[in-house]
Amino acid sequence: MTATPEHSSGFDLSSERELAMILDKSSDNIVVTDGDGVILKASSNFNRIYGLPISEAVGKTVQELQESGILTPSVTLEVLKRKREVQLMQSTSQGFQVMALGFPIFDEQGGIERVISFSRDLTDLQMLQQEYEQLQQRLLQPLLDTQQSEELAGLAFKSRPVREIIQLIRRIADTEVAVLFQGESGVGKTAFARLIHQLSDRKEKPFVEVNCSAIPENLFESEMFGYEAGAFSGASRQGKSGLIESAEGGTLFLDEVGELPQAMQAKLLKVLQDGEFTPVGSVKPRKARFRLITATNRQLSEMVEEGLFRLDLYYRVNVVPVYIPSLRERSEDIPVLAGHILSRLNRKYQQQKQLPMHLQARLQQMPWPGNIRELENTLERWFVSSEGEMIRALDLEGRFEADVDSATGLAIGSAIDPDAAMAGDASSIPLSAQPEPQSLKAILDRAEKQALQQALQHCRSSYQLAEYLQISQPSAVRKLKKHGLTISRDVT
Repeated sequence: MTATPEHSSGFDLSSERELAMILDKSSDNIVVTDGDGVILKASSNFNRIYGLPISEAVGKTVQELQESGILTPSVTLEVLKRKREVQLMQSTSQGFQVMALGFPIFDEQGGIERVISFSRDLTDLQMLQQEYEQLQQRLLQPLLDTQQSEELAGLAFKSRPVREIIQLIRRIADTEVAVLFQGESGVGKTAFARLIHQLSDRKEKPFVEVNCSAIPENLFESEMFGYEAGAFSGASRQGKSGLIESAEGGTLFLDEVGELPQAMQAKLLKVLQDGEFTPVGSVKPRKARFRLITATNRQLSEMVEEGLFRLDLYYRVNVVPVYIPSLRERSEDIPVLAGHILSRLNRKYQQQKQLPMHLQARLQQMPWPGNIRELENTLERWFVSSEGEMIRALDLEGRFEADVDSATGLAIGSAIDPDAAMAGDASSIPLSAQPEPQSLKAILDRAEKQALQQALQHCRSSYQLAEYLQISQPSAVRKLKKHGLTISRDVT
């Protein structure tokens, strides 16, 4: 322990010795400040946890240490601000996760005379949490793999709407009917179109994908139908085959068909009606043998009413309409999709990274306006930016967001209200804020109870609860009884 004489006033010799022994032998880090936040004394392990020798810390204010990143945040400043006991989590410059408790000492006038804080290094407990989460992930993964989730031709799914789409695709794959996929951007329309091709008797023939919004209008006809040598200025001397000819015997997939120029709509309609096309600069028609699949994120029926899309072409492409719901409408597919994407990323980068359970739950709560494409981009961004085996989340500015306790949602570095914590049972306190490490059984029981409590917010019966948690109904009843929980009929 180190303390300068000018900061030792107010203690008699006996008190000094007692305090010196406490500061030297305590496993917790102890800091004493005056009412202005100036450090008067600190225990011997201050340097190990905060990376600053005691001789340099004594005499400085906690405000200075917080601004320099040594205390993030300072529990003493919170005590001075709130004028009461405070408990919070800190991240130190040395990489430690610390639980800090601060207590005010008031003078006779009611002002704060001293603040005493206790800091406990919970890094080892945090590592235990991570190991537990990894163990939980490994234990649950085989269950996730067998809980009626499927992967087909690159499509990972579990929800009933997608299963019904797959069943429809299996029935129509070997027919010649035109299929129109509708849905928001990024829902996987191209993947479903490829699935039709792969399940059909055309699977050995080409699958030609055309993004109708990406081809300039003045080049559309030559790109689609091809052209003869010398057909126009700048044309290749050998001529060029068009996309329709490239799809001979296979599948022509027109993505964003609602963006087709109206002149091309008429030409495409003629191809579909006559079964032939004529390259630019030629007078000799050629046979067009392909299966047409289209997709759009626009309402073609409304475009027809507005005169932007031909009614006769609409009936040609809309023989079998298939609506693909957004991720918001099938959130149960998100964990399956995330697992599929993560497996692909691990193969791509030759890693063995895992997605923590709290991030899986968070993914299901996000709106995903960009759907699967946005989910893929987000996961890859998190993947390449995270060190170690566990993936961490980045915010929109590319910074790692605070680690969140998977059970309580408490971010490391956020303040904990001791009064609120004392009002509930121990299960309402984050694992990282528990005063002593718990047994693995206690941790598992607490996690199980919290999972049940969350599920009960959505379930009206034990059968719904069993389906929600993917367990048997008798198991659901036993677990409710074990934790003293009941089902409310008024859930939303």
